[in-house]
Amino acid sequence: MRVAHLSLGDFRNYRSAELELAAGPNLLVGRNGQGKTNLVEAIGYFATLRSHRVTGDAALIRAGADAAIMRMRVEASQRDVLLELQLNRDRPNRAQVNRNVVRPREVTRWFAAVAFVPEDLSIVRGEPSGRRRFLDDALVARLPVAGGVLADYERVVRQRTSLLKSARSARGSAAATATLDVWDEQLVEHGTQIMLARRELVRDLGLPLRSGYEALVEQDHAPETTLSESVSRTLEPGRVSRETSSAEELASVSRETLAADFRAALAAVRSQELERGVTLVGPHRDDLLLNLNGLPVKGFASHGESWSFALSLKMALATILRDESPAGDPVIILDDVFAELDTRRRQSLMSAVSGFEQVIVTAAVEEDVPGDVDWRRVKVEAGRIVEGGE
Repeated sequence: MRVAHLSLGDFRNYRSAELELAAGPNLLVGRNGQGKTNLVEAIGYFATLRSHRVTGDAALIRAGADAAIMRMRVEASQRDVLLELQLNRDRPNRAQVNRNVVRPREVTRWFAAVAFVPEDLSIVRGEPSGRRRFLDDALVARLPVAGGVLADYERVVRQRTSLLKSARSARGSAAATATLDVWDEQLVEHGTQIMLARRELVRDLGLPLRSGYEALVEQDHAPETTLSESVSRTLEPGRVSRETSSAEELASVSRETLAADFRAALAAVRSQELERGVTLVGPHRDDLLLNLNGLPVKGFASHGESWSFALSLKMALATILRDESPAGDPVIILDDVFAELDTRRRQSLMSAVSGFEQVIVTAAVEEDVPGDVDWRRVKVEAGRIVEGGE
């Protein structure tokens, strides 16, 4: 899979832009603040329907414009696909695939990308919300239908939380409690699907994570991932993080068992939820645990080890997508990442991604990227693509 052409209108600092990209390594080079990241941000948006830099779409629309237009021609499995998105400031976004109107999330079925960005450091050093976002973006990349399940789950959490607040005001009326039972079942239905998919993902990330980390740092620091789930924490309140079940054990649990545990956990916290007006159990309260040499990366790993773990985690995801997708490799995006690495790690990372069909790299200083690569170079300056070619 590769991006052949990207066209932008009123996106970020671009009134208009036309970008041709080639198979293999592509380098977008220019000083900071010129618009390099905006280009790869637009490409990545087609894979996840959200920016890796901001939480909403309003910031993606150029100041003074009502909408941003993004068009991208993708070549996959010897087939050309034209993907189009219109991000609207005051109304729902619109999408087309080969000029046919579709729901925006249908676009993710046609394009997959894995982006390595400076914000990735927050996966290992930041709050649980960043790790949940990584998991959910990975689920959508692996199985696009997961986007619908995640959206349904978020809707149920909002509605259920609103009901809890109303019930708190009504002092737990019988009508509110009966309605809450209905929302509980929907929460369990959608939440169980997400938890099962996350468990399988974390299990499958294990081997490529270990091999990728060792190749990057040339040492075996035993990187591991598993999940800390609110359902388990509720049912076993005395359990501490290091005793959390392994990824393999979690993935072996049946849907029926997990759903029964979910219901039991909801029953256990019902009084607390009514008192606080908050949904306390579910995938939106879970965390991804990351360890090196048996210790949490957060708080114990050095800056270099943390970066290596984050890069290896993304590399593991790219490996899974490449092995499973009939459309071919995901597009690899490296946004100003080489500046964060020493020379040896730069070479190791470039070697790891060089086998993918298309790699798109941004850099403020060309000397930061490996020089022994046959780059297709594009220069970006003040929101304009001013120079291209081999």
